[in-house]
Amino acid sequence: MANLTIAIDDALLRRARIRALEHGTSVNALLRDYLTSYADSGAEAAVRSELARLARASTARSSLDGRSWSRDDLYDRGTSA
Repeated sequence: MANLTIAIDDALLRRARIRALEHGTSVNALLRDYLTSYADSGAEAAVRSELARLARASTARSSLDGRSWSRDDLYDRGTSA
């Protein structure tokens, strides 16, 4: 694992440490989580975009004959005697 050195104001670091302690974590863990989220956000957005594109382009239907289900079809429970 690599080490990273950053320069921040002493008062800011002090406030961040206090808040991190209140939440049962550390400034190091917070920064690691933030950087992970930041680095991965572009990839997740690309996957969501591709999934939406595929869904729009799909010609798939509910069955082989292309039947589309209506709300009434889905909730028709029939009559039981």
